[in-house]
Amino acid sequence: MDNPVFDPQNLDSPDLYLNRELSLLEFQFRVLDEARDPTNPLLERVKFLAIVGSNLEEFFMVRVGGLKMQKETGVFELPPDGLTPSQQLAEIRKVAQKLMEKAETVWREELLPALKENGIYVLDYHELTPKQRENVNAYFHEIIYPVLTPLAYDPGHPFPHISNLSLNLAVMVRGKNNVKRFARIKVPPSLPQLVPIKRSSGSTRKDGTSPKKHYFVWIDQVIQANLAHLFPGMEVLESHTFHVTRNSDMEIQELEALDLLDLIEESVRKRRFGAVTRLMIHPNMSPEIRKILIENLKVEPSEIYELNGPLVLSNLFELPRIDRYDLKDKPFFPAIPEALKKEPLEDENLFHAIRQKDILLHHPYDSFNPVIDFLRAASRDPHVLAIKQTLYRVGKDSPVVHALLEAQRDYGKQVAVLVELKARFDEESNIGWAKILEQEGVHVIYGLLGLKTHSKVALVVRREGNHIRRYIHLSTGNYNHITANIYEDIGMFTCDEEIGADATDLFNYLTGYASRDTYRKLLVAPINLRQRFEALIRQEIAHQKSGKQGYLLFKMNALVDKPMIRLLYEASQAGVKIDLIVRGICCLRPGIPGISENITVRSIVGRFLEHSRIYYFHNAGEEIIYMGSADLMPRNLNQRVEVLFPVEDPQMIRTIRDEILETYLKDNVKARIMQPDGSYKRLKPQPGEPIINAQETFIARRREAQGEHG
Repeated sequence: MDNPVFDPQNLDSPDLYLNRELSLLEFQFRVLDEARDPTNPLLERVKFLAIVGSNLEEFFMVRVGGLKMQKETGVFELPPDGLTPSQQLAEIRKVAQKLMEKAETVWREELLPALKENGIYVLDYHELTPKQRENVNAYFHEIIYPVLTPLAYDPGHPFPHISNLSLNLAVMVRGKNNVKRFARIKVPPSLPQLVPIKRSSGSTRKDGTSPKKHYFVWIDQVIQANLAHLFPGMEVLESHTFHVTRNSDMEIQELEALDLLDLIEESVRKRRFGAVTRLMIHPNMSPEIRKILIENLKVEPSEIYELNGPLVLSNLFELPRIDRYDLKDKPFFPAIPEALKKEPLEDENLFHAIRQKDILLHHPYDSFNPVIDFLRAASRDPHVLAIKQTLYRVGKDSPVVHALLEAQRDYGKQVAVLVELKARFDEESNIGWAKILEQEGVHVIYGLLGLKTHSKVALVVRREGNHIRRYIHLSTGNYNHITANIYEDIGMFTCDEEIGADATDLFNYLTGYASRDTYRKLLVAPINLRQRFEALIRQEIAHQKSGKQGYLLFKMNALVDKPMIRLLYEASQAGVKIDLIVRGICCLRPGIPGISENITVRSIVGRFLEHSRIYYFHNAGEEIIYMGSADLMPRNLNQRVEVLFPVEDPQMIRTIRDEILETYLKDNVKARIMQPDGSYKRLKPQPGEPIINAQETFIARRREAQGEHG
């Protein structure tokens, strides 16, 4: 769109709203930008490239898969930007192709040479020395060959199922009868995709150490070089690598289900057989093999992507695992908040600390251990009567779940856990945990019909004298001890009576038939969150009109919801200054005269995934802050159980405003400013301006604080 003219009176114009899917692809360009950034350690740059590959896999599984279903069924609701599913798929094709080609160029022209300069060689098979080939071929016979299963395709054998995200070899062979046959070989995902060849000592560093040189070759090339061993007595005519992505956006008809657990298990099984949404091949694939794949995988020409480089960029996650710490981010040790530093940090000491004041945790700069300690203390404390918690994504070997199991099994506590089975791509893990918890006698709830439970709440009910006190942990992030080290999130401990009563009502709503239209302090979707949030924005508009300088500062992962965007446009038109920090999707157009000239949107992409949601309302100096699990998206506001919790302690409000949010606004290293057309420009420090990287600033503050205390 070239310099469109916007009507300030028509805030419903499709031109005012960016497409959700294209905005998500624009985010991938920002991630790719980090792979190109020479100020990032080299193996971290490789990791960013792998993240682009992984994000694209999910994009084609979910977003493209959903659009494809809408196109085929003809059942859809136009998004605010007005593009039909067919139009969106056509635009996605153009942008995704450009993104993949750019990612391939970054790998070939920037990262591969840089890795080589640092003694890490990712070689093609034809580049190997005779000795290296000998070693690799021996690895093939010992490790790879026993795992491979060639599958024929001929009148006696149907075309084999090609599993989602699999890397495969399409092979054409000819037998003694001179008949050509097609076979498919799946590259084993259980083996390293980058086969290590050998390591040798490099030149001595200035500090006297001698780094190791690392040599790798792609596993599919090793298999291709040894195909004769898989088809003895036949002539291998050609072989080509291909990669398949399938639709994983499976609709779950919960209302027809008698058992939600069985239903989710079945939907996970069906996901493996979804329609192909992307077929990735190399340009040199022969027309004959291409035709076989197209006909049997039922793909359209627009769903085929040709690339010269690696087809599965997510396999590059293997490289950052090597022991070259000089090429990685410097490690740091998360801090323990001052209020929780009493030893031993358990039981009465921990509950006593929470009684003194609300406690803020800013992960990963603050340790996640106090959250685990909180649950462990609750499980052991003889005064604790019950523990209730929501679990969305907890991961493997979860200390959080182990603490809940311990509370039930070893201490006889009443434990109730809502395990969200519909957490996409965590279904199998959550099903496993749900069964284990149930076997130990924990009350397990699978969620509400038609709604995902996305809120992050843990409630501990404790008898203290003749009274009951409730201790609550609320968070913007999941109870996952692994992602807590790489996701930026904020949590809060409190024993506020009204929040405790709200948390009790929330769990009664989740576990039983209780229904409330109001909550005392919590904002709960889909009950009162949207209405209360809209009222707070309108209140800011009223303050501005009365001369009290309205101001909004929101930090979130995504801004998609049309009514919210429209209201922000209204606030901007009224003169309210609005700063938005939106990591990923943003469908709002900032900087449009007469409509959004008072709105700035910035995105920060760095070492940690910005995941917290913080909503600040200036409120004529009586500041209001809500934090929690909800982004401003239709699904969060309408189709999920979400919780935003208030921050009321004045010192904590100052900390969030001045030390967290203001630091993000000052970032001139990792921040990008959104333009009206949806593109982004990276900020750079101006002459004489201090260099501020928000994430590094948070790390430096924790290091300084830890130094001061020992």
